[in-house]
Amino acid sequence: MELPVVLVLWFVFSLTVVTNGDETIDLPPCDYSAIYNFGDSNSDTGGLAAALYPEGPPSGETYFKMPAGRASDGRLIIDFIADNLGKPYLSGYLDSIGSSYEQGANFATGGATIQRVNESWFQNGVSPFPLEIQVEHYTQFKDRSAYFYKETKDECLRKRLPNPDGLSKALFTLDIGQNDIAFGIRSLSLEQQKTAIRNVVSQFISQIRVLYERGARTFWVHNTGPIGCLPVTHSKVKDPSPGYLDEIGCVKDQNDVALLFNQELKEEIVKLRAEFTYATLVYVDMYAAKYELISQAKNQGFEDRFEICCGYHGIDYDVWCGNKGNVNGTEVYAGSCANPSAVISWDGVHYTESANRWIANRIMNGSLSDPMVPISRACHKPMPVS
Repeated sequence: MELPVVLVLWFVFSLTVVTNGDETIDLPPCDYSAIYNFGDSNSDTGGLAAALYPEGPPSGETYFKMPAGRASDGRLIIDFIADNLGKPYLSGYLDSIGSSYEQGANFATGGATIQRVNESWFQNGVSPFPLEIQVEHYTQFKDRSAYFYKETKDECLRKRLPNPDGLSKALFTLDIGQNDIAFGIRSLSLEQQKTAIRNVVSQFISQIRVLYERGARTFWVHNTGPIGCLPVTHSKVKDPSPGYLDEIGCVKDQNDVALLFNQELKEEIVKLRAEFTYATLVYVDMYAAKYELISQAKNQGFEDRFEICCGYHGIDYDVWCGNKGNVNGTEVYAGSCANPSAVISWDGVHYTESANRWIANRIMNGSLSDPMVPISRACHKPMPVS
């Protein structure tokens, strides 16, 4: 019996395949059971807000119409990833109110680092939940949710928990490292920062190993973004010496450290692929996506690349989003700009929903990934090229 032409075309175009080279062959979309995310404020959807102090207005105003535990006016990249994969927005593991973990959980917290640093939230905004603790939280979550899923007679409770049999089909996303670089910038010389990178990456890889040992099989790993391009960084620059800034006005040394981190992370991810027989690891060039957006801001429909929507920052003052402060002798309130969708930076450090959407669309198709595979098909192991 001949298949209808429409059905044949659907089958052909619904498949994509990854190889170790630039060639792609066809494979079906992945049927992810859940998403488990680890990271910092770039992907925190309510963890730190539940554990310490929540973001106040005007955060969340664009999409949620209220503060929603996100350092943005709306959704983050991880939210758009969840949308793309047909999953609900992830509840923070630390958020006990109204949360559901049936299709995933978010262990990220704002201010989180990979390494343990001798600082605190009250001193420099460093989270008490570094990656090591986030992975431990995942371990507790996995074990306890499996127990209650199997033992409870309460169907309402079971519906809020993941099926433990689906763990091997879950997607594990990681986006962390920016705060480790920021820690180095404020506490180490440039050469010391570069020397420290290898240890930071080593600790990152060790936690990926732990996740693998505890059942994770599909990893989508973001590198770190161009920290030297953050508008709050740019606002502190006065009379820079030649070469201090790059061609678009970003602090070159800071970006060089981020690029060194990314280079070493990619090398270690490649090594892990040979070691992890039953896993797939996709390295995602978040730096390239963010730098492309910042450098082409006006061509992409945004205002000046260093514009800040919410907050006032200068050489000797910082009035953070949602706060009152003094700027040149005048008391000001740091409220939202008139049109957040036209601005890349929400608060000088984090991105607006509009920018997050742009970046998410740029990375999810796989064009900035190694191997070059869209997130919807990241579960498939690369096939060797003959």
